[in-house]
Amino acid sequence: MDLPSTSSQSSSLRTIAVVGLGTMGTGIAEVLARAGREVIGIDISEAATRRAAGALAAATARSVAKYKLTEEEREAVLARFRTFTDLGAAAEADLVIEVVPEDYELKHRVLGELDAIVRPDAVLATGTNALSVTRLAAESLHPERVLGMHFFNPAPAMKLVEIVSSVLTAPTAVEAVTGLARELGKQPVAVGDRPGFVADGLLFGYLNQAAAMYEAKYASREDIDAAMKLGCGLPMGPLALLDLVGVDTARTVLEAMYASSGDRLHAPAPILGQLVEAGLTGQKAGRGFYTYEAPGSPVTVRDLQTPLDGSLLGAGRPVSSVGVAGSGTMASGIAQVFAQAGYDVVLAARSEEKAEAAKAAIGKSLGRAVSKGRLTEEAAAQTLDRITPAGSLEAFADVDLAVEAVAEDLAVKQQLFAGLDKVCKPGAVLATTTSSLPVIAVARATSRPQDVVGMHFFNPAPAMKLVEVVRTVLTADDAHATVREVCAKVRKHPVDCGDRAGFIVNALLFPYLNNAIKMVEQHYAGIDDIDAAMKLGGGYPMGPFELLDVVGLDVSLAIEKVLHQEFRDPGLAPSPLLEHLVAAGCLGRKTGRGFREYARR
Repeated sequence: MDLPSTSSQSSSLRTIAVVGLGTMGTGIAEVLARAGREVIGIDISEAATRRAAGALAAATARSVAKYKLTEEEREAVLARFRTFTDLGAAAEADLVIEVVPEDYELKHRVLGELDAIVRPDAVLATGTNALSVTRLAAESLHPERVLGMHFFNPAPAMKLVEIVSSVLTAPTAVEAVTGLARELGKQPVAVGDRPGFVADGLLFGYLNQAAAMYEAKYASREDIDAAMKLGCGLPMGPLALLDLVGVDTARTVLEAMYASSGDRLHAPAPILGQLVEAGLTGQKAGRGFYTYEAPGSPVTVRDLQTPLDGSLLGAGRPVSSVGVAGSGTMASGIAQVFAQAGYDVVLAARSEEKAEAAKAAIGKSLGRAVSKGRLTEEAAAQTLDRITPAGSLEAFADVDLAVEAVAEDLAVKQQLFAGLDKVCKPGAVLATTTSSLPVIAVARATSRPQDVVGMHFFNPAPAMKLVEVVRTVLTADDAHATVREVCAKVRKHPVDCGDRAGFIVNALLFPYLNNAIKMVEQHYAGIDDIDAAMKLGGGYPMGPFELLDVVGLDVSLAIEKVLHQEFRDPGLAPSPLLEHLVAAGCLGRKTGRGFREYARR
């Protein structure tokens, strides 16, 4: 058979059929029609074809109202979209994109029927995100023309398209659809054939772990979602995203991933199956992890799982002065946060000089805020005046809340808390900012573990809104309530979680980062393609390798080891590639080389 030549590439794909006019198919049809392609929309349901035509009419009308299209251009777009209920309409297509429901038998039947309808030189693309493209291609009369073209929802807005080739796919077919994706204004990423491909392969593992975390009652759904939005800059929390994607769709993808990888992290959390069996598949059903106003509505309503208002959780202890122990970036940032909120702050370091240097760093930070118009000079001066540097913990004698922000080393923290125990007055709340160590092990270094709580700020503390509030089995209710009240006063968002490795954010973030490294190890995709896929397809502000190099590969490895030791899951074992880079001293931006190389300052 003759496929489009390399020279003609995407220019030969002028007439394109889209089979399946659900949300995704309708979105793809809109993208194609707006880009000047003749689009044949096919669905067995006449109601679906009417909805698709109506959706395109409404979307283009909005574009006219926003002056993004003229009325003439709108009429031309609408004229390029024709709908049918018979597959035979695809006979004239240069490319057919099937986006029927994620069911192997259905996709196999559709592609088989298309084999007998389309021209020999037409390209067939499946929109699957979980099924084997190779298997679908192998059963075609012309496997060399079958590939995957995985758009992301909503197709008009999302820039990523994964181009999936099997060992049977002709290079010319790949080149043609890759060129088409670029002409559509999309970013094509070439990937091999395995369940989930790049973006969903990383995304759904993370979503699955979030579902398991909620199922274990470790944290509320609201706190899990808030933690990942505020701690990682994600546009949606994982449980809300599962509801949007569809709990049934997520389970199908995970089943395929687990069958391929055997990794327990991909084994669908039991709660996913329970929700599917109950018909609670997310927004489309009106209920999933959350409850919605109506099926299809994005507006959530209160239900039995909605947490009580914080004011009903009991009163905390009065706090007027705060001690911050440490002199690094984190300690300085936390001291600035408290001082800006009006608290008197004692900033204690190992020497008076280090404490003065930390206060000077805060002064520079406040100066930058003033220069950007975020703070007045008067407010900056008042903030700095509230901070008293000290060369020892003795200065914490009268503080109501002592916050530790020293090195992430258990022995160091235990020694410091033993010192706080001796110095701080009875009833003072003692907080550790650890991100990975057991809070109870720190608390037991004191004679008052009931007063010890985790208060995990995120870096940079003045900018990041999230604080993970970690109570141990010994933490008193009023100590826990104190920290939550203080968080509100310093304009941070507290999320409650138990005392286990990684808390919420790191326990979900670092397995995702580790899995990205494994993709590179297995030569499945390169770091640039993976970073692009997660930013464009997952809405992440940074790709996993950008983030790893910023966090520090040594820090990342240490957290991975803690998670693996705590949960004993083979899937959490740190990637050998990560261990090798750390052993070689390639720690990321701070050393000038990690997964990428950087100019040394």
